[in-house]
Amino acid sequence: MKRKYTLKQLNWSMRSPFQAFMLCFGLLVTPVQAQQVLDTYITEGLANNLVLQDKKASLEQSLLALKDAKSFFLPSMDFGASYTLAEGGRTIAFPVGDLLNPVYSTLNKLTASNKFPQIDNVSEQLLPDNFYDTRFRTTLPLLNTDLIYQQQIRKEQVNWTNFQVEIYRATLIQDIRVAYFNFCAAHNSISILKNTLQLVDQNLKDTRSLVENGKRLPAAVLRAESELEQVKSLLIEAELKTNNASQYLNFLVNRPLDQAVSFEDIPLDFSRLDQLLLEDLHPQNPELRAMQSMETIQETVLKSGKNYWVPKVSTYADLGSQGFDWSFDSQSKYLMWGLNFSMPVFQGGRNQNQIQRNVLGLQAVQRQKELVNQKLNLGLQTQRNEVKTLLAALQSSEKKLVSASAYLKLVDKGFKDGSQSLLEFIDARNQYTQAALQKNISAYKLQMALAQLERQLSTETN
Repeated sequence: MKRKYTLKQLNWSMRSPFQAFMLCFGLLVTPVQAQQVLDTYITEGLANNLVLQDKKASLEQSLLALKDAKSFFLPSMDFGASYTLAEGGRTIAFPVGDLLNPVYSTLNKLTASNKFPQIDNVSEQLLPDNFYDTRFRTTLPLLNTDLIYQQQIRKEQVNWTNFQVEIYRATLIQDIRVAYFNFCAAHNSISILKNTLQLVDQNLKDTRSLVENGKRLPAAVLRAESELEQVKSLLIEAELKTNNASQYLNFLVNRPLDQAVSFEDIPLDFSRLDQLLLEDLHPQNPELRAMQSMETIQETVLKSGKNYWVPKVSTYADLGSQGFDWSFDSQSKYLMWGLNFSMPVFQGGRNQNQIQRNVLGLQAVQRQKELVNQKLNLGLQTQRNEVKTLLAALQSSEKKLVSASAYLKLVDKGFKDGSQSLLEFIDARNQYTQAALQKNISAYKLQMALAQLERQLSTETN
């Protein structure tokens, strides 16, 4: 059976004339309708990853800061109270006795009575003693450009934080995919080496039989046993790599490190690969949008600085009560309204200096934006070339595996009938094992490269 996939840029085809033989060694990928296991790990990672949760918390904080900025346009009310006790200090004299006593004396003479008594001069302490003042103060900004620009900045900071979440989310999806493909590659290596172990073990049995029949020297058994131990050593190493890969995947999805990871064969999606090789960097890329958001913030800061001369106007109203000896009556109650106006006249050139700093800050962000754009385009082209290279390597490894498997079959048959030496069998077996491992590695490296290319494009398929 032959399946051909045509790519617009590489015109690459895969041929597997010995599928039945390779199937017994677990080398073919079994097609599935969906990558259900990998999708499950991605979903868990997006829900449980600690770093992503921390970035989402930062987004919530930005949203609260935006609510605070909006609240400054609303009236605010505060309650205040003060109470004072005082003794001494400056006084003010009222000479009421000097003014009225002569008049009272004259009136007493005219009326021949003492109806108008003499009074003393009055001296009042300026510091209020046993005095209270309680009030509700309501304030409302009428004109304040700082509040307007601050709200715009907070809103854009929410967008920037949201883009940071998107960036890490896309990176996390890539990391989970790469970690899972690493696990699958190590898992398949175990399968390959286990099948190789069976092959080498059978060769050891055949060698012992040939030695017993006088067709091989006894040293051949030692060489076959050494070959068996070498494969066992490779198998132990592959199992260790599989364990490490599963622990790292569990770490990304925030699961216990020793929890078992399920294996799933994921076939290459060549139509998707073809699309990724042709797709360009989208302006909706979160890295680009984050830099655009940062540029907008700096532009708003610059506008705010240039409007330093705009006056600030606010109003306030007090509703309260004040008096001595805690008296509370119609005389102690009061209502007061006021208007505040503030406008800078001279501040030693600090405002112009701040404008210049804001201009330099905007220019720095614009340079960073251009640099990010160049890096993204360079990374996209580099990753695309990596995919093409690995695609060609996979094609080459497929051909090598077909040749190595056919050669191994011939040498194994010749060894059993005595026409091939043990060294020839070992060489054929090594070629086959290396070809199988290389094909397995090439296939999953290509899967990893595709995951990284998707990250470059920030294109999610799940």
